[in-house]
Amino acid sequence: MFDLNNALKEIKSSVDNKGLGMILVHNGLVRGTPKDKRGVVKSLTLSYNKEKLQQAVDNTYKKNPGIKKVIVWINEGNLSVGDDMMYVIVAGDRRKNILRPFEELIEEIKEAVVKEQEKLG
Repeated sequence: MFDLNNALKEIKSSVDNKGLGMILVHNGLVRGTPKDKRGVVKSLTLSYNKEKLQQAVDNTYKKNPGIKKVIVWINEGNLSVGDDMMYVIVAGDRRKNILRPFEELIEEIKEAVVKEQEKLG
């Protein structure tokens, strides 16, 4: 299980505090309503491509010099409604330098890295 407090402590202790101005956290959860809004989600099977995830993180650093630290945790396996699907944490120097990359990284993970299979009831 992912420990958000430990992740934040790790960022604050490993990144030069003079260059750190913001930490953004995304916590994706299993919704009870399916993407097509028909029926009810009973569970969700989640898998992901580790190589594509690493490429996405590496590209986030390369394209955005204001990014100081990226942490991504994906909860692979069979999940229930309300379970954590993933955490994406992006830390950087200024809001204007990390908001867009944060959103772009989440979108890339959702579109190209993870595979979700909903079980409806």
